[in-house]
Amino acid sequence: MSTAHVPQQQQTASPPGVPPTPPPTPPHASEATRLLCAGVYLDSGYRDRVIEELHLNEQRIAAPSLGFDAARVLAHALRARRLELGWAGAVIGLWVVGTPLSGWLLGMVLWASVWLALAPWIRGRAAQPPLYRLVPAFLVRLGARLVFALMLGLTLFIAFGGGPDGGSSPEPYDPYSGSSGGDDITTLLTPKPLQAWAALVVLALIGFCVHAQRTQVSRALAAELSPQRFPDAAGDPAEQTENARYQRLKRLIRTEQHSPLIMYNKAHPFCGAGEAYDTWVLAVELKPDELKKKQQLSNRTILEKIRPLLEQLRIPSEFAGDGVRDRLRRLEIDECVFLPAEGLLRRDQAPYTPQAFEEHRARAVEEGAEKRRHFLRIRVGGWEEELVVTVFVRVHTQGRMLMLEVAPHVLTPVRADFKDADRTAHRFRHNTALGKAAGAAVLVPGSLGRALGQLGRGLRYVWRVTTGGYAGALPDGPALSVRELGSAPAASLFQDMDVARYLKSVQDRVANGVRAALADSGYETGEFVQKVVNISNGDVNIGRVEGSTFAVGSHASASSIDQRGATPQKGADHVR
Repeated sequence: MSTAHVPQQQQTASPPGVPPTPPPTPPHASEATRLLCAGVYLDSGYRDRVIEELHLNEQRIAAPSLGFDAARVLAHALRARRLELGWAGAVIGLWVVGTPLSGWLLGMVLWASVWLALAPWIRGRAAQPPLYRLVPAFLVRLGARLVFALMLGLTLFIAFGGGPDGGSSPEPYDPYSGSSGGDDITTLLTPKPLQAWAALVVLALIGFCVHAQRTQVSRALAAELSPQRFPDAAGDPAEQTENARYQRLKRLIRTEQHSPLIMYNKAHPFCGAGEAYDTWVLAVELKPDELKKKQQLSNRTILEKIRPLLEQLRIPSEFAGDGVRDRLRRLEIDECVFLPAEGLLRRDQAPYTPQAFEEHRARAVEEGAEKRRHFLRIRVGGWEEELVVTVFVRVHTQGRMLMLEVAPHVLTPVRADFKDADRTAHRFRHNTALGKAAGAAVLVPGSLGRALGQLGRGLRYVWRVTTGGYAGALPDGPALSVRELGSAPAASLFQDMDVARYLKSVQDRVANGVRAALADSGYETGEFVQKVVNISNGDVNIGRVEGSTFAVGSHASASSIDQRGATPQKGADHVR
């Protein structure tokens, strides 16, 4: 398996006496990657979006993949589509061959099968669709199933000797009347018992195909996508395909997705990081402190003050022992540079080499440009990389002003149906023979419509690849993230509590680092502290503010009182 070279940035070893930080899980083996790979087998709509973004639009640069491997998700999406198209072709072939063999008995239910496949489209993907969608979808599904049930009953009736003539041979030719009892059009179109049996056999074979497809998917979920085998990427059959297009795109994705140099789309600059969470920008005037000696203050100086404070969050309590599992121990701190994708002539021209990144980082950290932006990136991957909290921090000093940008983003956990993939596959594999047969039989009526839709989407994709001109298109930034597409709309209460804890810890250390940099460089910190507290509604506690007293809120009050209740002492300020 090919991997991209990521420029190594400064790493800090654990202090003496502190348990070593556990090694991080590789993105290609993370739980988030495994669940997304399982999701492409369960949701054809999600699978199509993954293939469209990463395989069809090959001019688009891959979005940053925080805690997962998009290339491996694409590999399983392509494999799931190949399996789906293969079974769809088998089902369509059985319907085509079986319709004339059955005396056109199966032809009477073709439209019912198509309508059953259209019912989910009419209903829509919303969890609670409106009535104008729900009612028509219900009526279509009910009517189609009634038609199929009537045709199945008629087929069984004919197969066991029923029908207008009771299954007997037609009457002999009468030379006086010039006709026979069986030459009228009704008799000619009446299926024979043998043809009815042929229809039943074809329906049984279609049910077997449906069952075999479900069995194949469940085996994939229980084998290469199981928690035990998934970390072995080299043995994953999905990545062993020899398709030249996929192999080329896989190398590009794995070069781009984890690089600290981020080529972005101006419409979605933080694509891949999740939803923005309380983004704020702060600007304060740099006022020299008359009691301190003024020193040089640069953006790099401020960042170097912030980083050690953030690294201290990895240190567990001295009373916690060696078994601490807090996710802050794996807090990741690095620097990234955002560059617009416009201007490139080819996707592989993006400057992902270590030398190019170092040049961009050195120049971008001190500039306030609009398109190229430097950020300190702090990331916490909780809940087995399912809950990802990323905080982008940018500082800039110009015109005796300090600008601080803090942009937290949260990736919510993977969708619930993807997380239940193991449970669903286990229930199917351990179901009784009757249960498996019933599950396949229920899917037989709509099998033709589904197969036609799957084959149609496959043909449409081939047409778009062939005629769309994507291979020669100008490079573009990512339009969407497959990780964001596979995310749940909300997190659980425990996860929300963890998000708040991670963000409060990080934001507090960032604010303290900036305050310390200002103080060490001989600048006043009172205005900065007041604005931080106002922005965060008092949730960020900066600590001691020398020589200042302030209050937050319309009904708040502030006072400076020492422990004796006498004259305020320096360093004894309180915030209410």
